Amino acid sequence: RGVATGIRPLPWQTDTCIGQWHYSRAVAEQNGYKTVGQVVRMLLDIVSKNGNLMLSVPVRGDGTIDEHEVAFLEGMAAWMRSNVEGVFGSRPWRLYGEGPSTVETPEAGQFGGARDVRSRPYTIEDIRFTTRGEALYAYLLAPRPATQTVIKSLATNSPHTGGRRVKDVTLVGGGKPEWSQGEQGLSVKLPEKLPSGEAVGLRIRGVL
Repeated sequence: RGVATGIRPLPWQTDTCIGQWHYSRAVAEQNGYKTVGQVVRMLLDIVSKNGNLMLSVPVRGDGTIDEHEVAFLEGMAAWMRSNVEGVFGSRPWRLYGEGPSTVETPEAGQFGGARDVRSRPYTIEDIRFTTRGEALYAYLLAPRPATQTVIKSLATNSPHTGGRRVKDVTLVGGGKPEWSQGEQGLSVKLPEKLPSGEAVGLRIRGVL
């Protein structure tokens, strides 16, 4: 139930559970499990830091899972179907992310590192980066209610791009937003309909 606070040079792994480590009827009756959004954002934070997540779903004594867990897994699978390219087989970028969550003092995890699920909400400025092939993926951890974001690490004068300019920006899961790159950063106007309400990925080409 803890995560690294930055990119580690060697692959690492952490584990957590959507509820308690063993099945709890009280948690089930109150639907006290982690939400899809919480786990998606946790997963992206871990992957951006060169990590892997092992997620436990507790089972009843007869080996079955309850309806809340089924709904969670269906929601998680739906998000993964659209975002698999920016997660599986991806590698970290020069920065794991940007935004308030990257500069504040992290909440301590129960067993070391940072807490797996933050108590403070993310903002439209909180972004996590991954790479795969020639694409840089920028995941917006809180894409709504804002309709526009500026990725400061991709400014035309950014030291992280080696002078390369953005050539194309598309939405992971489908769609092409309006965008422009300047000295303040890569400005992206989000369409009214997004592929996901949990976390939205931008597929960026030209800077790697």
